[in-house]
Amino acid sequence: MKYVDGFLLVVPAKNLAEYKKMAETGARVWKKYGALEYVESVGDDLENNIGAARFTDTVKAGPDEIVVFSFIVFKSREHRDEVNARVMADPEMSGPDAMNKPMPFEMKRMAYGGFRVIVEA
Repeated sequence: MKYVDGFLLVVPAKNLAEYKKMAETGARVWKKYGALEYVESVGDDLENNIGAARFTDTVKAGPDEIVVFSFIVFKSREHRDEVNARVMADPEMSGPDAMNKPMPFEMKRMAYGGFRVIVEA
């Protein structure tokens, strides 16, 4: 069954263009090493959750911050581990230019994890 890495984070609105550029690089590199899908999306309809925790509350999004939900799809967890190892060794991701570049969001407010797919349509 497929495997998904999922991410939930907030980006200051002023940094969204920079984040998008970073995500486009990430998409290209992850796909280069075999990721099946790479999706980055920004919150659009986040205030209509009745009786459920809102994404904005979960990441403590402020009024000038944008909630980002993203995911990468792999063939399996083993495939994910192989792809991620290659991605992390790629100079675009771990070279001096990448390592010294500040992130356009707060890493400590990001939630992420790996998920086994149990239903796929």
